[in-house]
Amino acid sequence: MLMNLFKFKGGVKPPTNKTQSVTLPIAQAPLPSRLVVPLHQSIGGTPRPVVAAGDKVLKGQLIGEADGWISAAVHAPTSGTVVEVAMHVQPHPSGLDALCVVIEPDGRDEWIPREAVDYKALTPEEVRERLQQAGVVGLGGAVFPTHGKLTASKTVPMEELIINGAECEPFITCDDLLMRERAEEVVRGIGIFRDLLQPKKVLIGIEDNKPEAAAAMRAAVDALQEPFLVVPVPTLYPAGGAKQLIRVLTGKEVPAAKRSTDLGVQCFNVATAYTAWRAIAHGEPVVSRLVTVTGNVHAPRNYEVLIGTPMDELLKLATPHPDTDGIIMGGPMMGFLVPDPHVPVVKATNCLIAHDDRLFPPKPPEMPCIRCGACAQACPHELQPFEMYWFARAKNFGKTQEYHIFDCIECGCCSFVCPSRIPLVQYFRFAKSEIWAREREKNAADGAKARFEFKQLREEREKAEKAEKLARAAAAQAAKKAAEAAAAAAAGGDAAETAAAAPEVAPAAVDAAKEAKKATIEAAMARAKAQREAAQPKNVEALSGAQQKEIDEIEARRQVAHLTDADAASPAGEKTE
Repeated sequence: MLMNLFKFKGGVKPPTNKTQSVTLPIAQAPLPSRLVVPLHQSIGGTPRPVVAAGDKVLKGQLIGEADGWISAAVHAPTSGTVVEVAMHVQPHPSGLDALCVVIEPDGRDEWIPREAVDYKALTPEEVRERLQQAGVVGLGGAVFPTHGKLTASKTVPMEELIINGAECEPFITCDDLLMRERAEEVVRGIGIFRDLLQPKKVLIGIEDNKPEAAAAMRAAVDALQEPFLVVPVPTLYPAGGAKQLIRVLTGKEVPAAKRSTDLGVQCFNVATAYTAWRAIAHGEPVVSRLVTVTGNVHAPRNYEVLIGTPMDELLKLATPHPDTDGIIMGGPMMGFLVPDPHVPVVKATNCLIAHDDRLFPPKPPEMPCIRCGACAQACPHELQPFEMYWFARAKNFGKTQEYHIFDCIECGCCSFVCPSRIPLVQYFRFAKSEIWAREREKNAADGAKARFEFKQLREEREKAEKAEKLARAAAAQAAKKAAEAAAAAAAGGDAAETAAAAPEVAPAAVDAAKEAKKATIEAAMARAKAQREAAQPKNVEALSGAQQKEIDEIEARRQVAHLTDADAASPAGEKTE
């Protein structure tokens, strides 16, 4: 069946460098000397550790419990002993530490008891919960918890389920080999997603430079008698981006402020479908993944690797050349040099590239931007990278947001085509990190201000309550003295005169209490008024007539509310000016 395909704007065609790592079948990486398993390996909350140093664990045992709905559990990749739960360097451009569970393997690789279930006998909620507890996340790079994407929109019917087998990034071939060798299990996993989302069509998009993978997927679809359609798409980076693949296959453009489900589309990676099937049908949580090991090595190949394996130990399996001077995690377009060769493989690790200056020669010095517009023509999100670059360089982060910097997926197309060799993506990452940092500071300041104002309010309330209590005590004391005076006068024979004076003393005490309470309220209102006046708006000299009118209307409503509150707080029968 032929389909009419669409195009997305921009894109580039870098050298693919894929043939080196597809000549050999998938191999199983041996047990490493130790496993360092970060607890935070997906978007969302950080799982809580449920093991401690000295604990014995089995392969697949829970070691990190999901923290909230958008979070995924973490499991022991093999059997052994927990050495420590401590901070270790994570595979991230920042080089920051993350909380990790360190396991010393015992060599037995002994599994927990695994329970295979028929997912069709479960409710959709139970299937999603099992996927969360199995730690299934998007293995295409985004690592979003898969169960969180398996609920269709309540208002928009699900039209298309897109399965992403494009794998457009150069050097990476793990999805290609997965589809060639394990196509049936991939298709069965797609069936789980289909039954949960109930789409009208299931489309499997594979770039046309992977004919063997496409043929294997078609054969598996036919063997299982599924109505899925395998669609070759043109080889163009970044066709493997979710929004780009949705555009190519359906013609729908997903706006930045919306999710694809709002348009009746959802997208999953082929490796995600495979791990979902293993989790449901075999009771196996995600403890390993396929990783392409390539670059400056003698024997590039794809390996099935335990999560937590040190990258330098994995790289040794491909026999790197002596001049290797670093490890790139991911592809050359969106990947990064890991901060330490000992950092562990995580769920987001789809490729390791041995780096050297021959394969990746140092870039010439950065030259001034000539505003040629080549970056804008290559941008698949139709942004204006040269404008974002100028404002990011000037640290005018507000302007970068006006140019929609957070719509940038950091694909690297702009940097790839820039004739001035400007590392544009690095500037955009810097601007984003600065905006996030300032937002955190602003939120912290707002929280501190709210706490301070609440403290002031509490202190004012406590002062008013204390004054009222003192007034009641003074009234009671005055009444008591009046009674004692009356009793003494009665004992002295002047009872009639004391009885006439006693009623005058008690009302005087009550009036004194009222005056004290009124003074306290007036003092509190005066302080509040002074605070409001001190917080008058600034930078309002150049307001338009419409803006000034709106402010006046708001101020009038505030004054009415203030007078109403003041009347309610005044003693009975009195008005507050």
